[in-house]
Amino acid sequence: MDKQEFWRIIDLAHQQANGDEQIQEVLLIKALENHEPAQIIEFECLLRQQIIAADDFKVMAAQKIILGSVSDDSYLYFRCWLIGQGEDVFSQALRNPDSLAAIDTEEVNPDFESLLYVATQAYQHKTGKEEEDESFPRDVASERGLNYDFETETKGEDWEEEQLPTLLPSLWAKYN
Repeated sequence: MDKQEFWRIIDLAHQQANGDEQIQEVLLIKALENHEPAQIIEFECLLRQQIIAADDFKVMAAQKIILGSVSDDSYLYFRCWLIGQGEDVFSQALRNPDSLAAIDTEEVNPDFESLLYVATQAYQHKTGKEEEDESFPRDVASERGLNYDFETETKGEDWEEEQLPTLLPSLWAKYN
């Protein structure tokens, strides 16, 4: 699986789910089950690459403005939500997190924790393995050094709360 196929799967599931992340999760698992186990592993690796790519202080600032707080877990789940919005939204947000002001987050919680588990579930269904071992997507990705928890350095410059109105003015105007 290449990056283009990864985003095709994400985009299609996002469109079909119409904003319902539970439906999107099911659609992603079903789509991945149509791939060979090695491709499911590649999906996990590509997902982790995107999570790491989104580890940026300005993305964190966007979460702070939208949700009012940031923690290690919520920041990870926010980046998963950002990926789940599709390639265009994700790419645009990495270039300019203030672009997230155009997305309606009022009725949804920008948290897509379950995206972290779709490859594992699809792999279990595809292989019939229930117990995780070193062949599972998460283990393979970790072996490749694709760890998003505490092992990567957040890009960009850290900020103070009083900088948020000028750092991301459109988001600030929308949420404050």
